[in-house]
Amino acid sequence: MRRITLILGGLMLGTAAACHAQVLRIGMQEDPDTLDPHRSRTYVARIVLTSLCDKLVDIDAKLNFVPRLATTWAWSEGNTKLTMKLRDGVVFHDGTKFNAQAAKANPERAITLPSSQRKSELTSVTGVEAPDDMTLIITLEKPDASLLSQLSDRAGMMLSPASFGAQDSDSAIGREPICSGPYKFVRRVQNDRIVLEKFDRHYDASSFAFKQVEYINMPDSTVRLSNLRSGEIDILERLNPTDVTHVKDDATLSFKPVVGLGYRRFVFNVGNGERATSNPFNDKRVRQAFQLAIDRNAINEIIGGGIFPPAQQPFPPASPYHSQKFLTQEPDIAKAKALLKDAGQETVEAELTFGNNTLESSTAQMVQAMVSQAGFKLSLRPTEYATMQTAAAQGNFQVDMRGWSGRIDPDGNIYAFVTCKGTLNDGKYCNPKVDELLDKARTVSDVDQRVAIYDAAQAILQDELPVVYLYYQPWPFVASSNVQGFEPYADGMIRLKGVSFK
Repeated sequence: MRRITLILGGLMLGTAAACHAQVLRIGMQEDPDTLDPHRSRTYVARIVLTSLCDKLVDIDAKLNFVPRLATTWAWSEGNTKLTMKLRDGVVFHDGTKFNAQAAKANPERAITLPSSQRKSELTSVTGVEAPDDMTLIITLEKPDASLLSQLSDRAGMMLSPASFGAQDSDSAIGREPICSGPYKFVRRVQNDRIVLEKFDRHYDASSFAFKQVEYINMPDSTVRLSNLRSGEIDILERLNPTDVTHVKDDATLSFKPVVGLGYRRFVFNVGNGERATSNPFNDKRVRQAFQLAIDRNAINEIIGGGIFPPAQQPFPPASPYHSQKFLTQEPDIAKAKALLKDAGQETVEAELTFGNNTLESSTAQMVQAMVSQAGFKLSLRPTEYATMQTAAAQGNFQVDMRGWSGRIDPDGNIYAFVTCKGTLNDGKYCNPKVDELLDKARTVSDVDQRVAIYDAAQAILQDELPVVYLYYQPWPFVASSNVQGFEPYADGMIRLKGVSFK
């Protein structure tokens, strides 16, 4: 009997090991908000949605647009009509067929849904047609140079129209999304994990190795790294910069950094609800003083481990829209104090809200100490990230620190945050001249002409400072050396095609 028990025990262990080999576990810095791509706001939700929901188009490693659910596309003369030929034989996770009618229903929902976060991304769209099962035509009010970029992200993700309710205002889709991606939704345990399983009817299913993918919420960067080293997870996103050297020296790990398209920034509540009325940051001189009190180079060296390039504009150095006119200012405490005195606020008491994780806490504490030299008394309010996003939309903040994962087209890094009706403009900053310029930039395809327009808009924004940029967001991923085929892209997404265990 003893011999049999040992053999059975060995079989059980072997089975457990085999099961693990089929499951990829990813450690995430935050818990995603909704998994409805039309309502989603967070970076970590985009990571999950990348495996869950196919898009009309995607990007490759060099940021070129490549086919997904749309196999080809062409612009009309005048660039006001985009015709897309769709992939045949695609089904949603509920078994219903993907066709032009389904593709038409999605942007229409994204545009009309009251709580949609994609409205400002698709504001140029005036009509969507499905002349036959495999043709989608998108008509624009005027040329929109950013549209393909938007369709390569959540605005181009396809949900099953059969899951749309008669009153599509609840969160049912966000709780159990039905898409057509390589993995389908299984379950979610809030603030713990999201579980997906392979969708065998996906048109490219053979390119995806794992039977199951788990996205596990681990806000503490030390815990994420410990779990990676112990084998509890296989990939982590956003390594703490202080751990870069140790990870590089660890043969059991593979450091996978990539220069991103996004940034870290401070957003000021200048017009959103009651808290804006009494907010000391209503005065642009106070915002200017705040910027002058921050030493971005010190943050890069001490917290960023040298991988947090200082930022003072929304376009990263690699972008052709990065302007030499708005380079990072050095801190000037004397000038900051003079600005506060001129504003009649030599001491400014305010609350800084930020994501409740190791890196954000360290950064907030360092900023708190820096700006105190100029006369700011910041109280710190660490908050779970999705909760912070909800509070910000409701105007429940004075200044908060948050990230943006960045977009290929410059429009995606600026428009939604500073235009009067921008869907991500939580501070409710509004300047009609900025709107006019950014609307015009959307209609221009020539890079040099667009640069001039963005420079004109930035000249206003750099003076009024509804947003203060801190650093450009790198994506320092780490994988177990047992993971092969994983290469991150500059958009910070985790694409699982071709990824497997050795």
